[in-house]
Amino acid sequence: MGVLTNDEFFAQLAQLFDATKGKDHGSIFLVQKRLSYDQPLPDAPQDGAFPDTSPASPLPILIRATNGKSKDRKTKRVKLSTVVTPDALPSFFDKYSDVCKAGMTTLKPRDRSKNKRKAKKKKGGAAA
Repeated sequence: MGVLTNDEFFAQLAQLFDATKGKDHGSIFLVQKRLSYDQPLPDAPQDGAFPDTSPASPLPILIRATNGKSKDRKTKRVKLSTVVTPDALPSFFDKYSDVCKAGMTTLKPRDRSKNKRKAKKKKGGAAA
């Protein structure tokens, strides 16, 4: 699949979160990285500074999402990606955080009972 527009990416990411809820649960991997496909390779660092840490112009960001399914599973592997321009980053991350928060509503809360902590402490103390 090619690079999606930001709105298409949000719609499909929401569908991906919905698909991992319930009986067919799973993981979603989210990756963000600087997109520098049109930039030349930097020269050797001078004076301890790396030239690629301060480019001449702001670089776009590549956002990827996948469900990480292998080929032998019943559900199909889904790969999503979009490119975000530097001027659209604040509004993109507002929407991105909303979609991610909505997709994480079905997570189990962490069990913080005292009994579990005591059992773990005993188990760890006996092994030491």
